[in-house]
Amino acid sequence: MTTGSTSSNPHDPFKEARNTRGVARCPFQGEALPMILRHADVRAAARDWETYSSDAPFRVPIPSEEEFRTMRQLPIETNPPEHTEYRSIVEPFFQRSKSPEVVSQVEALITGRLRDALTCESIEIVNGFALPIQSHALTYLLNVPESEADTWIDWGIHVFKSKDDPSDCGNRLEDYLAQQFDLAEANPGADFFSALTQAQYRGRNLTREEMMGFANLAFAGGRDTIIHSISSIIAYFSEHPEALDYLRENPKRIVLASEEFFRVFMPLTQIGRVCPVATDVHGIPVPANGRVSLGWASANFDETVFEAPEEIRLNRKPNPHISFGFGPHLCLGAPHARLIVRTLLQALVDQVARVTVTVAEPHVEKEAGYTRTNGYDSLVVSLE
Repeated sequence: MTTGSTSSNPHDPFKEARNTRGVARCPFQGEALPMILRHADVRAAARDWETYSSDAPFRVPIPSEEEFRTMRQLPIETNPPEHTEYRSIVEPFFQRSKSPEVVSQVEALITGRLRDALTCESIEIVNGFALPIQSHALTYLLNVPESEADTWIDWGIHVFKSKDDPSDCGNRLEDYLAQQFDLAEANPGADFFSALTQAQYRGRNLTREEMMGFANLAFAGGRDTIIHSISSIIAYFSEHPEALDYLRENPKRIVLASEEFFRVFMPLTQIGRVCPVATDVHGIPVPANGRVSLGWASANFDETVFEAPEEIRLNRKPNPHISFGFGPHLCLGAPHARLIVRTLLQALVDQVARVTVTVAEPHVEKEAGYTRTNGYDSLVVSLE
């Protein structure tokens, strides 16, 4: 099924540069970073960790996050072989999304939240629906009491910035994590925090800074990304009710549809790498220790890989999108995100006949080098 064809796609501001040069200069924090735009080039750079290194604390996200946290995020800000060893410590928790217990919990969560939403005249999706789903589902993943979700919901969408005090940059999260590790060390259980206090890395216990680095990424890495995905999908069905009917005719179509939504509504525009030595990046010189951007969102619209990429094709196959990254840093949270989105689609198919948007405030990334629509700051809908 094909829907949503547009001549000017707000999700793909990189088309001209991708087709003509394959790379674009994007100013960030005093640096003019080359953003690699083509699918094959982005995948090649993601594999080549020696040339494009992730061993760069605070500088993998773009913009960089020195002001928002005090520790290196693990395992994402390391290279192999350290990355492989660090990743193995937490991977069992992120694989919990494949377990029948967590699958059942997520299904009950989303089905119940959607049922409640149907009893309301309208519901705000971003803070009132997507954020609670993300927060409660994370408690299942980390095997912590579900009551912790109330604290996380109170933080708002952006975990590094307080919704009440934007100047409170990350301290709230770091204070919370430190408290959780103190509690876990005093009374260990089967939860994520306890596992880190007991984990070994190369024959020694993790340092507190390493524990904090793992936990910081667990809370920051999949928060607004999942929230943006949920809101974008619900808004899409308001514009294309026939798409919901299409999935309802055969729910087996949900798997392919979910991957297409991940491709088009890629929440993370780009990610950074650092060149240890001076490097020519597709014709743009990068000095030693200079940064490079891997343009995930651009690669997902590469016309040489995806036929009519501006169209949303719910039956697109194959669909080699890179919304979960590529290479050794393939997203740990991919199974969790897939579980949430597929469960949401099934619940919509089962319970909802129509979605009507009454208020929509798109979230727009406005950078010196591009402007890109990415999810919503607020989305009010009525469900039937």
